[in-house]
Formats: sequence, structure tokens, C-alpha cells
Amino acid sequence: MAIKTLTPYVGFRGTADQAVRLYEKALGAKVLHMMRWSEGPMAGQMPAEARDKIMHCALSLGGGQIMVCDEPPGGSSSGDSNISICLECDDNDDMSRKFAALAEGGQVVMAIHDAFWGATFGMLRDAFGVKWMFVGPKRS
Repeated sequence: MAIKTLTPYVGFRGTADQAVRLYEKALGAKVLHMMRWSEGPMAGQMPAEARDKIMHCALSLGGGQIMVCDEPPGGSSSGDSNISICLECDDNDDMSRKFAALAEGGQVVMAIHDAFWGATFGMLRDAFGVKWMFVGPKRS
């Protein structure tokens, strides 16, 4: 069986709603589908404070998708990983705006700069701990 697509799935500890709003505002992401824990078959088993959290949300982002959820109580999200989401952009000015918007409340790991391999590049960790890489065309 051939791989059809690759979609990052990011788990949060109760902050998926805020992350979705940030990704909509900063990156222009669009919600394709969202389901809350209260809408699923485990709703009755969820603590009251978890029922309004996101069980599954698919976001359209550029030509791809990213999926997010709030981990259920006792879930496996470690809060850190060795995974980064890389956004390849075709406009450096737009990339810089998106980078700055996503960096608000987060941490710039590597400012956007002319990278040695002939591209424009920057890295950050957003306010929710998700690591992002931005790649754009080489500046003249």
C-alpha cells in the first residue's frame, strides 16, 4: 500500500482551542472539521472540565492539513518532542508576518535569516510549545 498523505497530529493539554485560534490568525488556517469530547462516545466518562475540549480538529493550512486535539485526562502528551512542523513559503514578507504572529507568546529559536544552503530560514516554538520551521526563497 502506498502512502497517500502525511498529516501532523498535535496533542495539547487543554489549550487546543487557543492554538486553533492562533493558527487561524497567524497562519490563515481554516477549520475543516471539529468535534468536542462531549460529542463522542466517551462523553459520559469524561470529567466535566474536559467535555468542551477538542477531541479532533482538522485544519487546512496552505496545501496541506494539520490535526489537533486536547489529550484526554491521563493522555500521553509529553509536552515536548523532537518533531517540528515545517512551512515552506513562497513570499518572504508574508512568511515574516506569519513568523512574528506565531512567535507572540512563544520563543524565537532562530530568527529568520539567509541560511547557508541558499534559502531564508527561521525557527520558533509557539506559545503552546509546538516547534515550527519556516523556509522561504533566498533573498536577493
